[in-house]
Amino acid sequence: MRRRLALLGLLAGCTRPAPPSPEDSVIPPYFAQWESPELVGEFLEGRDAATDPRWAESGATDIAEYARWAEHLCGMACLKMAMASRGQRHTIHDLRRGVQPLGGYVEQPDGDISGLIYVGAVRWLNERGIAARIVLDEPMPSLAPGEFYIASVHAAIRTPEVEPPRKGGHLVLVFGTDEAGRWRFHNPSGIGAAQQRDVRLSPETFSRFHADRGILIPL
Repeated sequence: MRRRLALLGLLAGCTRPAPPSPEDSVIPPYFAQWESPELVGEFLEGRDAATDPRWAESGATDIAEYARWAEHLCGMACLKMAMASRGQRHTIHDLRRGVQPLGGYVEQPDGDISGLIYVGAVRWLNERGIAARIVLDEPMPSLAPGEFYIASVHAAIRTPEVEPPRKGGHLVLVFGTDEAGRWRFHNPSGIGAAQQRDVRLSPETFSRFHADRGILIPL
């Protein structure tokens, strides 16, 4: 009886999911720089990253490594999203360990972490046959479907009504424009789904946060 009902459902089209709209097909998978995107707001307010219940999914060797690096991995979250859109799944720390020896991150003697330094990520991508390049002091690049721009913006872009104190310091993944000409992007440290996935801002608003530099990832 169960098999018969399943067959009837299939014939009626009941078990077939609706196909994605053309617009949805250009949206890459989303990942935050913390493993629990629903907790980003709490982490930004001071919650210890070591309390992230999903920390082990990051690929960190232990909770201490996870907590130490979490605030520094917006660039690796962007890279993780871009690679996932190509069908390549990586943990965020696997990416960090690949990029760091190529110059992507520098651990200072005092324990501070410098990065993402773009050249390391570009070298990592180039080694895989992806002709990524650093963008400096250039207009926002136009993007074909499947192309990405890891853009340097101020973290206050999550609250676009606020005037940022400066530009740059945080990275988001830009993946195109909508019918109104607004930039579409994923923010690894956005608070809530509306400021995490497929965020849309006009070029004028985006430019208030954008430091006119980043990494272009072509097809």
